[in-house]
Amino acid sequence: MVEGRVCLSKEAKNGLEVLKRKRLQRMKSENTTGPGTVNMMSRSGGDALRASSSCGIRPYGNVDPFSRSCGGLNGSKRKVDKFDTSDLEWTEKIPECPVYCPTKEEFEDPLVYLQKIGPEASKYGIIKIVSPLTASVPAGLVLMKEKVGFKFTTRVQPLRLAEWDTDDKVTFFMSGRNYNFRDFEKMANKIFTRRYYSAGCLPSAYLEKEFWHEIACGKTETVEYACDVDGSAFSSSPSDQLGTSKWNLKNLSRLPKSVLRLLERAIPGVTDPMLYIGMLFSMFAWHVEDHYLYSINYHHCGAPKTWYGIPGRAALHFEKVVREHVYTHDILSTDGEDGAFDVLLGKTTLFPPNILLEHDVPVYKAVQKPGEFIVTFPRAYHAGFSHGFNCGEAVNFAIGDWFPLGAVASRRYALLNRMPLLPHEELLCKEAMLLYSSLELEDSDFSSTDLVSHRSIKTSFVSLMHFQHRARWLLMKSGACTRVSPDHHGVILCSLCKRDCYVSYVNCNCDMHPVCLRHDIDSLDFSCGRSRTLCLREDISEMEAAARKFETEKGILEEINQQAKRGDSMYSYPLSNVSDRVEDDGYFAFCKIKFEVKPELSGTTQDQSLELESVSHSMLMFSGSGGISLGPEVSETSILSSVEHLESSTAPSNVHCKSNFNGRNLDSKKFSDELSWSALESSLSSPPCDQYLGSYPDNSHAKEVRSSLDQDSDGSDSEIFRVKRRSTQKLEKRNISDGISSKHSEHQ
Repeated sequence: MVEGRVCLSKEAKNGLEVLKRKRLQRMKSENTTGPGTVNMMSRSGGDALRASSSCGIRPYGNVDPFSRSCGGLNGSKRKVDKFDTSDLEWTEKIPECPVYCPTKEEFEDPLVYLQKIGPEASKYGIIKIVSPLTASVPAGLVLMKEKVGFKFTTRVQPLRLAEWDTDDKVTFFMSGRNYNFRDFEKMANKIFTRRYYSAGCLPSAYLEKEFWHEIACGKTETVEYACDVDGSAFSSSPSDQLGTSKWNLKNLSRLPKSVLRLLERAIPGVTDPMLYIGMLFSMFAWHVEDHYLYSINYHHCGAPKTWYGIPGRAALHFEKVVREHVYTHDILSTDGEDGAFDVLLGKTTLFPPNILLEHDVPVYKAVQKPGEFIVTFPRAYHAGFSHGFNCGEAVNFAIGDWFPLGAVASRRYALLNRMPLLPHEELLCKEAMLLYSSLELEDSDFSSTDLVSHRSIKTSFVSLMHFQHRARWLLMKSGACTRVSPDHHGVILCSLCKRDCYVSYVNCNCDMHPVCLRHDIDSLDFSCGRSRTLCLREDISEMEAAARKFETEKGILEEINQQAKRGDSMYSYPLSNVSDRVEDDGYFAFCKIKFEVKPELSGTTQDQSLELESVSHSMLMFSGSGGISLGPEVSETSILSSVEHLESSTAPSNVHCKSNFNGRNLDSKKFSDELSWSALESSLSSPPCDQYLGSYPDNSHAKEVRSSLDQDSDGSDSEIFRVKRRSTQKLEKRNISDGISSKHSEHQ
């Protein structure tokens, strides 16, 4: 470990020199520029540090660390006019979030406890829970002794405000330097002591003002933050009370009520926790969790963290303020509310919360200390910073009430053509079918909080199955498909919008262009020909039977119908007018679907037809050996082409096991009356799929279905699936067969 100044690599030194020269030129230009002259110099962004570097916090030397001068030659940072940091009294006006202190009995199961307090706690977006249990094995001992050889690489964070235009953004970069836990602590504590002449903790209110002063006009250029580090600091010792409890974040995703238990493979940072090891003023920028999941963060040791949280109900208002008062229009990838959402996904946007207060966005604050949990609720934006060296651990989770908001996230991902991280449709269908099975048991006994969670699952599932049935009805009526085959590939991604397809999808003759039923299939022109196959789950009848049972419960069908009338259907985008299109043709829910093969498409001359009757009649039924038997209304000749297709086809290149969902996704379309459709007018394009799209009757629909890859997203978005964060952890398959068979009445 280097003493005194933090050693910088040659690349980092060069990067910092470029940064300083540009700032010096800008400041000189500002001092010599006369009135009315436009200053064209713009501050260098984080790109100056893109090269591998080892940047710690910049020492002050003889400069007074408490100087309050900003801008010009008296400070190292230029004042960003859109953020007023001259008066930091607003820090005292942000209310504290609720703090919960459960008893040991209440602390037994985290998901049960969160279901209990959720109706009240979710109003704040962020809460703090004080653990009644303490870890008997400190995190430092775990990471230095139990995990021998544990090391990590930090990221360099420019400590400044940005203009957030095309010339001035902020990016975080890998430092290229490895630390072990003890060496990073020494470095961080040395920086703290050099600044404050003491290693002791300082009042949180004082450090909050220090942070916002420093980021606005202080002398410190960069800090290091070890974020998204594979591993856990919970001890494996059987004598550690907290480590053996269900609040050990390594176990959270596998608990009976956790939706994520249904994933067959681990996703680092989502199902498996990651570590966050910080120093003075290490920050986490404004962001919302992937797929609007819950998150839980435990503070193992070290200095406190300050958190800011926005309730999920205010997420759209938050994005509107960011779009109008933080970002300039030229960096937004699309118009409407999704433009800011897309940039915020980069998780590098930091600005003082006072701009939110000024525009009536509710903000709550928490100061997290060792032994305390912070929970963020679905769609709750949050940000924060460290008061010094510390170590935290976080993981995502979901319970039944997450599904409606998870559907909104999937829709937004589809609009922006981003890769999904989770197979939302698969998780919903699996959870619903387990619930359906449990309701068949006479001794089922559920608490009132369980019933609320079940209501969300049922409503979401019925809405999905209604859409799927309507879409298949339209598909068969148009004659766009020449055959039907069982879907034996599990979950795949739509080649146009990247939504996950679990119930059904349409594939082309070469099996390379699967498309979900949310697109106008008849208008697509595949290079391999016009032959299209509807791939449908073999248990579709059972799924529709479950949906029909759920919709008989009071209020569920009424809620779904109201959503459809408002245009808020959770699962239909971009086929937004599906309800209107079927109502004009005498459609009713779960009616028989008649499939008529077009001779000119299939190459046959005989009159063939298949009738798909929901629930009671199945077009194709499959034995355990994979054999095909005929339903009561299906002739052998009518499915001959399907059988031949099944025997000769190979798995599509983008077909993956359902548990391999390790990507990102964004979805949009109004879930409430506040959402607008202006964002739908903008879309991205992707060379791999454009060649397969034919001409459309109108340009709006062509935009709606055009496949695209977001060229401005991070590099890993080019993969079919990817993990949530950069990770060296190998994805380990988790066996859930025992769990599924025994969880008819419990859900993780």
